[in-house]
Amino acid sequence: MGSRQAKDALFDAFASVAKVLGSGRRAEIVDVLAQGERSVDELAEEIGQTVANTSQHLQQLLRSGLVSTRRQGTRIYYRLSSAAVAELWAAVRRVASEHVAELDRLARTYLGDRSTLDTLTQAELTERMAAGDVVVLDVRPEPEFRAGHIAGAVSIPVKQLAARLGDLPFGQTVVAYCRGPYCVFADEAVRILRRQDIPAVRLEDGYPEWAGANLPVAPGTDRAATDLEPAAPTQGASLRGQA
Repeated sequence: MGSRQAKDALFDAFASVAKVLGSGRRAEIVDVLAQGERSVDELAEEIGQTVANTSQHLQQLLRSGLVSTRRQGTRIYYRLSSAAVAELWAAVRRVASEHVAELDRLARTYLGDRSTLDTLTQAELTERMAAGDVVVLDVRPEPEFRAGHIAGAVSIPVKQLAARLGDLPFGQTVVAYCRGPYCVFADEAVRILRRQDIPAVRLEDGYPEWAGANLPVAPGTDRAATDLEPAAPTQGASLRGQA
């Protein structure tokens, strides 16, 4: 039978994975990398940290085995080391949402009032896509769209949306999605569209959950909004006012 010391070392090794996620910034890096690989400078911009601080967090994630790297020329790109890491992060969020009493208040403070935002489930979106009566809008940053996205989705990052409403085709409800249930990009997109009387809802979760459910995804660029010719509105029909 193994010694107490050996067992302690084994369980300390198990706990080291949780320990590396004990920083909110490292957890946020994992959340971003669940969308696709990124460089250190891209990650630094996303999490609001200096490149030096972000690099330190990445080194800890590398030592833990949660992320891996590849080099392209002079740039190094970071990615989650396996799908299991994304599943671990999803499980951490799920457990926190069910057992951390303060989480609901913190989420409301960050996300704002969602009570007026309609949502679609994955099953509902699948049905609507099959019927061809929705535009699926990916409002994440372009590198994340290029890494992978819902098949048939249109890419307009939320920061560009207000200036690019004319790139959307007429006559269909817009379904916005982003990184997951705690991502504000889709919420912001729906509010922007509704202010222009464009019918819009958000997917209740995000791309990682869609991909994790083995629903249709597309690697690389599938459709950019600039590739779409807005359909000429039929008499009395446009995006505005359509349910």
